[in-house]
Amino acid sequence: MRPQIQLDRESGVPLTEQIVAGVTTWIRSRAAHPGSKLPSIRQFAADYGVSRFPVIEAYDRLVSLGYVDSRHGSGFYVAGRPPGASQCDGTSDPRRAEDESGHLLQQFNHPGETLKLGSGFIPEAWRDTESIAQAIRHVSRTDPASMVDYATPLGNLSLREHLQARIAQLGIRADTSQIVITNGASQAFDLLMRYMLKAGDTIFVEDPGYYNLYGLLKLHGVRLVGIPRTRSGPDLDVMQSQLKLHRPKLLFINTVFHNPTGTTVAPPVAFRLLQLAREHGFTIIEDDVYADFQTDITDRLATLDQLEHVIYVGGLSKTLSSALRIGCVVASHAIVKDLVDIKMLTSIGGSLFAEAVTASLLERGAYRKYLERLRRRMRDALGSTIQTLEDAGWEVFEKPVGGKFLWARVPHVDNAERLVECGAPLGVTVAPGSYFRPGMEPSPWIRIHAAFGNDPRAQAFFKAAAQLR
Repeated sequence: MRPQIQLDRESGVPLTEQIVAGVTTWIRSRAAHPGSKLPSIRQFAADYGVSRFPVIEAYDRLVSLGYVDSRHGSGFYVAGRPPGASQCDGTSDPRRAEDESGHLLQQFNHPGETLKLGSGFIPEAWRDTESIAQAIRHVSRTDPASMVDYATPLGNLSLREHLQARIAQLGIRADTSQIVITNGASQAFDLLMRYMLKAGDTIFVEDPGYYNLYGLLKLHGVRLVGIPRTRSGPDLDVMQSQLKLHRPKLLFINTVFHNPTGTTVAPPVAFRLLQLAREHGFTIIEDDVYADFQTDITDRLATLDQLEHVIYVGGLSKTLSSALRIGCVVASHAIVKDLVDIKMLTSIGGSLFAEAVTASLLERGAYRKYLERLRRRMRDALGSTIQTLEDAGWEVFEKPVGGKFLWARVPHVDNAERLVECGAPLGVTVAPGSYFRPGMEPSPWIRIHAAFGNDPRAQAFFKAAAQLR
């Protein structure tokens, strides 16, 4: 069975990388059935007019990645259960193996040195790795116990004091005993789900929104109802109509520099959301992990509500370091007490060393200086990427003043799967907009990380995608 891929010898991307990217995209699109035989190395090379050597290397990588089976004396076949396939029913939710979530976007497992244009990571060159290294050396010298001991269930007190001061700048009043440190925002969400939800509960989520959250919620057996995200926040008309049909337990919302649209909730929408929460008896989980990208502070839901109907989730992983995995939950004393019990049962404690290193970075002022540089670079990248997209004929959903993400589409392309296919031979990986929707509904949009928008491969992709017909 011949893979339906395109190779571009002028792109500068090695042929091996193009073959691997093309074949994996072809397999993930379900165009090839498990067990289908691939062309022999000699036949593939002849079909695409290339040397056998990049084909040999590409097939070897595809076998290592689990997309292809090699059968001695017989040839190469599409694997019976490609990466991400369910162990239960043989089906696969593509998000579970290719996103930041759990089967983890191409930023984790996509082969080769492709440009991960849809990733969520700050470029390594933009990180302040020297300050992190200095903090690690400082903690190793002054607090050797942190390298071997558990953190307390609430988390490092000094770090919680710093986080308390940071949320106070947002107008959120809480003492340190109302803050629990988590292993990134993902653990924060998981603890809250274990505490607040049971199978069969109905939850309101944003559409589009954070796909890892959708996966976690589905693991807990709850029902997701998507509320469209507009430029000013959740669509209140849709939400009010859905409230006539459902009694949601929770609303999950990303208020500032929303992932993936880059939008920020407008004050009138925020006030109405709180009114609806009070009227209908649901709790709002406010995801504010992009808070530190914001220069001009806006009111959070937790600011307006002071943790009565809102539970606040924050963190530093999106800016400081993904490896340190520092998140937090800020809530009432009663909720935090129960969350700590669950945290002890599920993970005993956090990383004392990561928490101490992060506290050191905050104490020494290194993070503040880094953040100023990062905000400036991201604002510049957003402006230049928006201009590049518009010059190429793309439509941008919103023009954010900060954060990382742009939500964009080619106006005459109605399914972003075509954009994924367009990017693969150019060495560019993106996730289709369907990944960001609760039910994986088709979408023409894709998420773009602005930090990578000036890469020549990204610019070639923008131009090529705009010419699709």
